[in-house]
Amino acid sequence: FLNQFKISGFLETWIPPDEKFGAVFCIFWLYFTTSLQLFQLFSRMLQRIDYKLKRQDSTKTLLIKSEQLLRIEEHDFALRPGFGGAAIPVGIDVQVESIDSISEVNMDFTMTLYLRHYWKDERLAFPSRNNLSRTFDSRLVKKIWVPDVFFVHSKRSFIHDTTMENIMLRVYPDGNILYSVRVTVTALCSMDFSSFPLDTQNCSLELESYAYNENDLMLYWKNGNDSLRTDEIVLSQFFIEHFHASSGLAFYSSTGWYNRLFINFILRRHIFFFMLQTYFPTMLMVVLSWVSFWIDRRAVPARVSLGITTVLTMSTIITGVSSSMPQVSYVKAVDIYLWTSFLFVFLSVIEYAAVNYCTTLEEMRKMKKGKIPSTFNASQAMAFDGCFHDNDIELTPFSRVAPTLTSDPLTTPAQTPDVRPAEGTRLRRQRSVRENVDLLVSNSYMIDSYSRLAFPLSYLLFNTIYWSLYS
Repeated sequence: FLNQFKISGFLETWIPPDEKFGAVFCIFWLYFTTSLQLFQLFSRMLQRIDYKLKRQDSTKTLLIKSEQLLRIEEHDFALRPGFGGAAIPVGIDVQVESIDSISEVNMDFTMTLYLRHYWKDERLAFPSRNNLSRTFDSRLVKKIWVPDVFFVHSKRSFIHDTTMENIMLRVYPDGNILYSVRVTVTALCSMDFSSFPLDTQNCSLELESYAYNENDLMLYWKNGNDSLRTDEIVLSQFFIEHFHASSGLAFYSSTGWYNRLFINFILRRHIFFFMLQTYFPTMLMVVLSWVSFWIDRRAVPARVSLGITTVLTMSTIITGVSSSMPQVSYVKAVDIYLWTSFLFVFLSVIEYAAVNYCTTLEEMRKMKKGKIPSTFNASQAMAFDGCFHDNDIELTPFSRVAPTLTSDPLTTPAQTPDVRPAEGTRLRRQRSVRENVDLLVSNSYMIDSYSRLAFPLSYLLFNTIYWSLYS
């Protein structure tokens, strides 16, 4: 620098006056190049100082590659940490993000969760004065050892990869490692539909190491019962009653014992959907079948069409429910209700068949006894209350003497002799089964009268027992 100043002074005295412009330009150029050299020298000094400061904390070093910092090339990461020694403990922490779907037909559920692993690998320890960790993505995970945890009874599973693979690896200076993945898994859930749809299902997601048994790897919940956390989950058909974590051992005859972790959750089904879609329509169909008890017994088209319509509707409801359920070999609660209701509807049709048959027998008797002319039109004798009464026709008085029995029971009903008891006593003889049947045939309209009361009471009793058992 001093030499350059000497040269510039010499030039000012030696260069002729007519060449002053060239001399000034040379002097200016010398000053510019000198200043530039000073700036470069100062910048190099600052870089050396900064490098010495950063060298003390390797977590902030940008000049050293991650592979060199973690000394990946110096170790064989195909082997687990502490190979040949005690089992390496691997802590598990799970946060359930959502339960996407629950299928009764396939007997499975789909869950999205954050699965976190905690273990220590001293081979990845690195110097750090401030004890700060370093975070990596999936590109470094493929170069080191990670636990081979898989989902038992899993049908399908995948790690989310939008926009990058949802994998995080965090390495601490002492060798502790946090490995987190966001995964969606569809797993089997053995459901019991004996009380469907008033059922409660207990499903579980099971985690286990595939290659390392309990002598090489020990799985455990990192924070005990607090290791399982859930966000607010709302399902359409289920209410989540409880989430809890548990652990156990699984034995395989070929490879030995393995640590297994369980994510258990209890699901209680919402009944309101099935009340609207199944139970209320079934109740209405049963009540609708009772309307035929108030229709005149001689209105054959009205009562038959009403009975057939309710029977077909019940068949449609049963078919619809069965198609949305797995083909199990046992009886479900909804099957009991539907088939019992179907039986009530079917019995209402059978009831009218019995009424019609008894009415026909009654008319045949009266025609043979001459009480009804052969030209009588039965449709003209319908009463306004829905029943055909025999007092609408003039009947001949009964004889006080018991008639002789004939071989045809339809022509002459069984009569008992008029036995007068002794004075001061009152005897009441119990009717036989044949007499009760004969009385029922003679008064067929009473079947509808009794059915109006018997059917609703029986159905009410059935509903009381059903809902008290399953609710």
